[in-house]
Amino acid sequence: MTLRIYNTLTRRKEDFIPLETGKVKMYVCGVTVYDYCHLGHARAYVVWDMVRRYLATKYQVEFVQNITDIDDKILKRALERETTMQAIADRYIAAYDEDMARLNIAKADDYPRATESIPEIITLIQQLIDGGYAYAAGGDVYYAVQKFPSYGKLSGRKLADMQAGASGRVDEHDQDKRYPFDFALWKSVKTNEPFWSSPWGDGRPGWHIECSAMVRSRLGKTIDIHAGGADLQFPHHENEIAQSEAAYSQPLAKYWMHNGFVNIDGEKMSKSLDNFKTIRDLITYFEPMAIRLFILQAQYRQPIDFTEEAINAATKGWETVRDSMLFAADFGAKLGWENTKIPDRSEVGQMIAPLIISFEEAMDDDFNTSVALSHVFEIAKKLRSERNSLLHSGKTETSSEVLFAEWQALSYMTNSLGFVANISDREVIEENISEEQIEDLIEQRIEAKKAKNYREGDRLRDNLKSLGITLIDQKDGTTRWIRTQ
Repeated sequence: MTLRIYNTLTRRKEDFIPLETGKVKMYVCGVTVYDYCHLGHARAYVVWDMVRRYLATKYQVEFVQNITDIDDKILKRALERETTMQAIADRYIAAYDEDMARLNIAKADDYPRATESIPEIITLIQQLIDGGYAYAAGGDVYYAVQKFPSYGKLSGRKLADMQAGASGRVDEHDQDKRYPFDFALWKSVKTNEPFWSSPWGDGRPGWHIECSAMVRSRLGKTIDIHAGGADLQFPHHENEIAQSEAAYSQPLAKYWMHNGFVNIDGEKMSKSLDNFKTIRDLITYFEPMAIRLFILQAQYRQPIDFTEEAINAATKGWETVRDSMLFAADFGAKLGWENTKIPDRSEVGQMIAPLIISFEEAMDDDFNTSVALSHVFEIAKKLRSERNSLLHSGKTETSSEVLFAEWQALSYMTNSLGFVANISDREVIEENISEEQIEDLIEQRIEAKKAKNYREGDRLRDNLKSLGITLIDQKDGTTRWIRTQ
């Protein structure tokens, strides 16, 4: 099956055909580093990491993600804390790296910073002025949107209906503009701001021009995929197109991809609603891979609703997947599996291939992870059942060869989706659990419930159940147990 991608530019699914056979150039808009990353960032970067990983099973992928380290918000934060813009940027870049590593998001091939791309930005601005697409005014430089006839083609907006300053990035009250919707390419220096020298005076770049310059310098004039959140479609990506295509007379990207929003209990996530959840806060309470699973349970273009019920369900789902991913580590030696490893696509054998065809069909349909994960769970649940049999009876009803094929198929799928499981992440309970150990775990569960830590209580109950211990809660608050296997 041919990989098909929904292209925001054309508003339809299209066969994915790289510009260069066997190679993909992909650019993702990165973070503005003035605060800790939130669940919306997690959704975006988990999604693009998944896309990159799956593309890498078919192509050689060059993946670039920028860092916006000069911006009004960064400058404001630096003034509030009486420090420098660079200090703020460096602090939150380090925090970003930590958060992404916890979510198993692979590092980009390059992380160009805006402050390190000033010469390329100035060169691009001068090209736009020379071509009649931009003009200098009072130390600032503006892009003349009326000079670009196809402005609005990505967002589908008509120029007459647009509002300057979308996303709070453009100063629509500047009197030096020739037209209200023109946006800044270069901003003249202001008090207490860092600045760089330019032909138009000291100042700093506008937000939109930074990405156009970094795409050009790192990947070339036209790339295969440009991706980001739905909130970037307008004005940021729209302005990138206007800048790059006016300067080079070539498409900026062949395919434009945008991930959907995150809602919290039915409301769009925002600081004003006080439902702004940072990644590091979430990781305090939930396993990182459970968060990743929660994100990938929805197709990437659809909105997702973060609720306690949803994340708890994802946590239980992850425990099933995790235990199955660790099947070889737990039982490989016992079953005679030697040199077990996660296979790549070229190593998928005849027995494995039928198991993953449906998975790849889902992924080839615009990265439909919702359906793809249903195939992951189908195998994971079977392996977990076999795990329980091995724990309690020391044998399985399925041949070792079939189990090995199923585990390899699961490993290929989970590796493509970016899941990682380690023995250290799982509490190991001895196979022959004693009555004293059972009573101790029950007491831990009772204390967890008293503290309203229901997730921990459920985890302890499920651990006991996997070992053949069923708990029966009594009306008087006590709990008795029975061995069921």
